[in-house]
Amino acid sequence: MIVDPAARRADGESVRIAKDVLCAGATVRLCLPDGPEEWAKALAKRGERRPVVVGDDRALLRVVSLLHRERDLAGSVLSMVPVGGAVSLARSLGVPTGAVAAARAVLDGAERRMDLLVDDSDGVVLGGLTIPPLRDGRGAARPASPPAHPWLSTCRSLVRGFTARPARAAAPDDAAPTRLRVEADGVTLADLDHPVAGVSVGPAARTGYARVEVHPALTAPGTAPPPSPLHADARTVTVTGADFRYRADAVVTGPVRRRTWAVRAGAWGLALPPRP
Repeated sequence: MIVDPAARRADGESVRIAKDVLCAGATVRLCLPDGPEEWAKALAKRGERRPVVVGDDRALLRVVSLLHRERDLAGSVLSMVPVGGAVSLARSLGVPTGAVAAARAVLDGAERRMDLLVDDSDGVVLGGLTIPPLRDGRGAARPASPPAHPWLSTCRSLVRGFTARPARAAAPDDAAPTRLRVEADGVTLADLDHPVAGVSVGPAARTGYARVEVHPALTAPGTAPPPSPLHADARTVTVTGADFRYRADAVVTGPVRRRTWAVRAGAWGLALPPRP
């Protein structure tokens, strides 16, 4: 039972409840790692015991990443008790979000093999990833030319003080289309000469494939609506562009100029409640 320090701080009561339920039904070894090295040591010393992650989505991602880098992921079956604010990934994977229900799933659940996205830098994606549009630069200030007469500057300042409205800050989601080449199994879905409003990659309905979705962007304000999103199922996805960032499992990475993701079918196992 590997308890994330953030989980203890966020909800110590849920951690205690999970520990009590697990100890009542199995022999439990409690690990309280405080840093990356201690996480790695806890996993290395687990022996035949099943790792139980008590924490949020980042804690689960940390354990999967460590086991993947040690090339020990295929032989491991993970369990999880979600504790903390960011547990949407765990929920989407089918993990119960209550401490009691999740702990019982650890004891009585069945292994379910899941696909994994692995990129060319050996990073892993459990759920999905998105590439949002680039941030718009409309908020940048332009340098002003000095006025011809000092008194003119004073007059302009007075006029602005009476007539100008407070400037509206750009909304956080103000963004401009970006130009990316998106390839799915070598087939080009979008190229650099056509801007896109966003790209998403997630699990497909069939095992061993990822679902790729490309949202074309408007080429100019006031034009016709953009075409419908482009879809494809693929084993490998390559995105190329100028310094783009992407969000994978709520972690933002980049900027990068090229990244390839490959699907590894059934690469990891998670103990979940039996399907109804």
